[in-house]
Amino acid sequence: MKKLAIIGSAVVLFCLLIWGYFYFNSEPSNVAEDAANSTKTVDVLEENDILVFTPRKSDAGLSVILYPGAFVDALSYAPLANNLASSGFKTYVVEMPLNLAVFGKNRATDIIDEAPDEKFVIGGHSLGGVMASRFAHENNNEIEGVFFLASYPDKKGSLKNASFPAISITATKDNVLNKEAYNKNKKYLPKDTTFVSIEGGNHGQFGSYGEQHGDGKATISGTVQTDQVTNALIAWLNTSVKTQER
Repeated sequence: MKKLAIIGSAVVLFCLLIWGYFYFNSEPSNVAEDAANSTKTVDVLEENDILVFTPRKSDAGLSVILYPGAFVDALSYAPLANNLASSGFKTYVVEMPLNLAVFGKNRATDIIDEAPDEKFVIGGHSLGGVMASRFAHENNNEIEGVFFLASYPDKKGSLKNASFPAISITATKDNVLNKEAYNKNKKYLPKDTTFVSIEGGNHGQFGSYGEQHGDGKATISGTVQTDQVTNALIAWLNTSVKTQER
């Protein structure tokens, strides 16, 4: 009976995953698809299920690893990644199994192992940020900082004793982020954490994939929100992260 119950639970979980994939799964916008094209300043390629945005000229000396939100295609973060790369920060956007970072928490390992000369910050959007913090918790010597886009660390990804900084970026019209859980889990953030709020932004516009079920209505455009997130991240990378590089 116990064995049957376990099998039954596995079947239910599988069915829920498949339902969630088709119900919540989103498609990258045309803006995202355009941002995934190489330009005079940024070279874009897909390698081993990772989108890599490489600055053609300037090199800021830090690379960014981004984990997507749940059921969000990695390509949806191309506008943000292209912006960061245009400012000199090589950016890796990781494609996840079933578009769920919970199944690919350690995907950053391959990136880090294959680029021993690069220094990395890691982070993500929503569920992606939670999984990124768990990776950072287990690999703190490999990471220079962690960023959260409408996200937060949980107990398994506690960074409260981390020696590196973090940044938490939220949006005022975000109705998807669990505000109670977000505030409760602030205790797991490093002492050196920068908080930024995007006025008029929502949850879905941290990527570029259209409206998200249950989200608030943004009062700024997706492009404006992406630019504000980019500026906040670049400011943090150039100050908090670079000043404490190990």
